Amino acid sequence: MAQPTELATDPSLKLAADSSLKLAADSSLKLAADSSLKLAADSSLKLVDSHCHIVFRNFEADLDAVAQRWRDAGVVRLLHACVEPSEIAAIRALADRFPELRYSVGVHPLDTQHWHDQTAQQLRQAALDDPRVVAIGELGLDLFREQNLESQLAVLRPQLDLAWELNLPVIIHCRDAAEAMLQELGHRQSQDRCPRGVMHCWGGTPAEMEGFLALGLYISFSGTVTFAKAEDTHDCARQVPSDRYLVETDCPFLAPVPRRGKRNEPAYVAAVAERVAVLRGESLAVVAAQSTLNASTLFGPAFDSV
Repeated sequence: MAQPTELATDPSLKLAADSSLKLAADSSLKLAADSSLKLAADSSLKLVDSHCHIVFRNFEADLDAVAQRWRDAGVVRLLHACVEPSEIAAIRALADRFPELRYSVGVHPLDTQHWHDQTAQQLRQAALDDPRVVAIGELGLDLFREQNLESQLAVLRPQLDLAWELNLPVIIHCRDAAEAMLQELGHRQSQDRCPRGVMHCWGGTPAEMEGFLALGLYISFSGTVTFAKAEDTHDCARQVPSDRYLVETDCPFLAPVPRRGKRNEPAYVAAVAERVAVLRGESLAVVAAQSTLNASTLFGPAFDSV
């Protein structure tokens, strides 16, 4: 699966150059600047950004302004994904600062060096200590830049076990590894030990999507759904069942058109929802309401609690 996800798991945020991000956006897909945000605010829509990373350094200078913008855009819940254990304390502090924030705990497949003998217990304790932890992840497989499948599986499997033990959903990162991920999850399903979860920042094919849907997973669309050449993602947005999709930013990465290449932020999930609505032939109000309901269903009562 070729998924054009940008990832930066070290705090310096030095992103590897990705030619896919330099492609000029097709003018036929360009959204008017701020149109989604105004629609969301004017219509009093409620939106969920189901995957963000605002703990990174490039939000330090203006995070209060960023928060005001997401509130103005109608974003009522954010799920902050964790990529390695050293982030947990800082993410928890953000949850104290912003009551609408929930978070996950986990280790990203490109951060396997952070997995040690006590990591599973550390994640377990963090999840048990704070009811605002509503998922395990961001976990998964990424074979785009590294071919260390076995070492990634060694980190993925205990996290899947932990999610099953705690009855928490998983947030799955899967890049160029759909076959291996389907095999791993399919094996667990055959043993009745496959946790529920979401395929975050979806960029796979419709056939791959069907495989993950059959395992009970949700599909989450990011800013890539606004990219002109993301035809498989467009098809998936059209075809995914209404009760099985989420929307996200994956900020600060993958800003939607027309902000592509700039810093992304939670308010821009409105542009993602608007594009999904266009592709599905539905109103923004319908997609906002459905994706918010789906997030609540997946992440459970703690996701909605005050």
